[in-house]
Amino acid sequence: MSVLTSLLLRGLTGSARRLPVPRAKIHSMPPEEELGIMEKAIALTACFVTFLLPAGWILSHLEDYKRPE
Repeated sequence: MSVLTSLLLRGLTGSARRLPVPRAKIHSMPPEEELGIMEKAIALTACFVTFLLPAGWILSHLEDYKRPE
């Protein structure tokens, strides 16, 4: 790298180094109410339907998706 290039890069990045970085204020507290069995069952069913049902459909109909030769 030439001297001019290093001076230009130092000039460009020098001001960025002095900028303050804002910190996120993340606070975690225990839940106000515990989830019940019904809420957990609904969440598990929704995950099953969303992710596993389409994959199962595709795998069970794999022969239909193959091109005829």
